[in-house]
Amino acid sequence: MYAIVDIETTGGRPGNDRITEIAIIIHDGEKVVETFSTLINPECSIPYNITMLTGISNDMVRDAPKFYEVAKQIHLMLQDKVFVAHSVRFDYGFVKSAFKDLGANYSSKTLCTVRLSRKAFPGYPSYSLGKICDHLGIKIENRHRALGDATATAILFDKILKQHDQLEGEWLASEQKLTSFPPLLDKAVFEKIPEGKTGVYYFHDQDGNVIYVGKANDIKKRITQHFSMNGKGSRKSILLKSELADISYEETGSELIALLLESDEIKKIKPKYNVAQKRTRAVPFYGIYETVDKQGYLNLSISRIKEGKEPLSTSDSMEKAKEFLYKQITKFDLCLAKCDLHKTGGPCFLWHIQKCKGACGQVESTEDYNQRATQAIESFSFQNESFFLVSKGRHEDEMAIVCIENGRYKGFGYLDTSFGQPSLDDMRSCIKKYPHNRDIQNILCGVKGKVRKVVF
Repeated sequence: MYAIVDIETTGGRPGNDRITEIAIIIHDGEKVVETFSTLINPECSIPYNITMLTGISNDMVRDAPKFYEVAKQIHLMLQDKVFVAHSVRFDYGFVKSAFKDLGANYSSKTLCTVRLSRKAFPGYPSYSLGKICDHLGIKIENRHRALGDATATAILFDKILKQHDQLEGEWLASEQKLTSFPPLLDKAVFEKIPEGKTGVYYFHDQDGNVIYVGKANDIKKRITQHFSMNGKGSRKSILLKSELADISYEETGSELIALLLESDEIKKIKPKYNVAQKRTRAVPFYGIYETVDKQGYLNLSISRIKEGKEPLSTSDSMEKAKEFLYKQITKFDLCLAKCDLHKTGGPCFLWHIQKCKGACGQVESTEDYNQRATQAIESFSFQNESFFLVSKGRHEDEMAIVCIENGRYKGFGYLDTSFGQPSLDDMRSCIKKYPHNRDIQNILCGVKGKVRKVVF
């Protein structure tokens, strides 16, 4: 069963704007079996430009029911149906947000008639509702009103279904966003997970063992993605869901803290379904090192990790390291020969196309070249520096602090900022110690310049 939905709103942002009208048409795959439509009092003013577009004014909705007054009827109509709309993310996002405001978590499979129209009727220059209906001879009564647009979408959907059957295609089913809930997991556990929270989450089996650790900017959204399967899904995802019996999580506020905590937890716990960071060393593992040649030029080179010497940056493959180094060369006008990427002797290739300033032929002074090379190193390496990285905490009156001392990660902590700006001693005292390793170094190098730094 399909619920074809169209809404009118006070604006385009589900978190801020409100529904002013909704229409729902139930389609059983062959015909329309039920229709519902109502204005909604948005409990806020409708902007003038929206009234000009839809014709819905503040006077029209003044005595209309508020969403909570018709929410039960809407929910019953949508329940166990595939949610269908033209540009489905817009309508689905507003309906989901409206239920969320009431403390309810609405979710459903969805189909977008924009995407379906492109597959069923390829070749048209536009697939907006008005344009595709014109192309297919569908007349829209009351354009930009919920029932008028929903009725047109229902006719369009009916044509799509017929075209799908004629083509004997499988694309209709593949367009549905399938969500399969883990059989051992209590839905109440999932429902209690807050939306929009950054942190680290843990999947547990029936015995309480942690079988997977992950991080996310939106924990609930990321966990939902684990449950979603387009097609058959990987063997790992199927096995993971079959064993998942409980979920716990830890809010971090900061994405950087989530990355650092996730990496440490994976190494300590060694969950069976985490692979990438279980070991502190990847084999083969490569580092970018700084040296000075006989002419006094700073050189950057790539080699396997050298024990006893910390690299400026690391990579799990030679190709990735070369790609990273080449980006620094182009960004800072460095020399291929001085960066281990020109092996044949003589001036490098960039010199011949006038993009190298001549360090490879000792034309450029060491001072000028080394200044740019140093800038490049400082852009991606923390070597020998001591400072705090400061980012947002788990709530408004808190900051997250990461400590780097002499280029090495010391740990992180949180500080209450409700009493004013903390001192360096306050920052130092809140740090909980964590081990430094190459994965941590990669994480820190990846955020350089993106997080506020406080030098000490």
